[in-house]
Amino acid sequence: MSLSIIIVNYKTPELLLDCIASLYKYDCTETELIIVDNDSRDNTALLLNEKYPGTIFLQMGYNAGFARANNAGIKIAKGEIVLLLNSDTLNVNDAVNNCYKKLENSSFIAAGVQLLNADGSPQISGNFAMKGGLNYLLPLPYVGVFLKWIADIFNVQKPNVPNATGTVEVDWINGAFLMVKMHAIKAAGLLDEDFFLYAEEAEWCSRLKKTGKLCIYGNYNITHLQGESSAAAFKSVGKGYYNLFDKKGLQIMLSNFVRIRKQFGIGWFLLDLFIYYFTMPVFFIGLFFSSIFFPQTKKYTFKQMEGFYLNMFKMVKFILRILVNKPFFYKIL
Repeated sequence: MSLSIIIVNYKTPELLLDCIASLYKYDCTETELIIVDNDSRDNTALLLNEKYPGTIFLQMGYNAGFARANNAGIKIAKGEIVLLLNSDTLNVNDAVNNCYKKLENSSFIAAGVQLLNADGSPQISGNFAMKGGLNYLLPLPYVGVFLKWIADIFNVQKPNVPNATGTVEVDWINGAFLMVKMHAIKAAGLLDEDFFLYAEEAEWCSRLKKTGKLCIYGNYNITHLQGESSAAAFKSVGKGYYNLFDKKGLQIMLSNFVRIRKQFGIGWFLLDLFIYYFTMPVFFIGLFFSSIFFPQTKKYTFKQMEGFYLNMFKMVKFILRILVNKPFFYKIL
């Protein structure tokens, strides 16, 4: 096999079948398809056997999250290039094969494509690593707006590529579509299994980048129904990574802090953590005054503030463990 596609599934059989159907619209004769199931306890295996009998189905037996499930798939993959692909994606105009052929004949060791929302608008696909993970401060209520204003004054490079139209070199690639050469994986190691969900691809790409360059091929597109599977799992209404107010938000924050500690060290972890806790009184003051003077246009609610406070209190029990940086499965769900 030349290309191994690994799709992690968790209770999304309809999305998974649609994803696979979009792959099989094009030539897959040299493609190995591996589905890793995180104990969905549904009829996914039966459906796959009926519609796509050549598919390899690997059952994890528990909800292992993104890193561990993908690692299990990588370990049995036979391809020279591996694609980590979300189940909530659709292959547009044979983007998978086009990306594979271009990556195979390039000096890059990993590549992504331009992800699109369902309406065709661009979705962030490639990112630049900001020192100390400072980009994780941008979703903070009120504080994030202030930091963006400061960044604009000093003309700081944006932490992502809003819409790639050609080949753009990046520091890390969105895990919804992450194609990597196997020799780079062997050199950099597998994904870090301390992560359950979120930030694991950023940490992994920081190690992959030591073996070669990463890029986004903006000429190729994949539709990504962003957050469909994770929103259902966490029973969250928010998509993307700016939701810090519920259980999904807690997982996002926790994973981000784990990545900061692993990639940037204790000092940056403590600084970012301090700013998160500093945001708590800022959140209250900002929401209090906006409720009085701008009630029709206020961005946040007191329920969101309550959720953010609760998540910050829950973070306390993980701080020492993150500081020590010994193996631990940081799973909220």
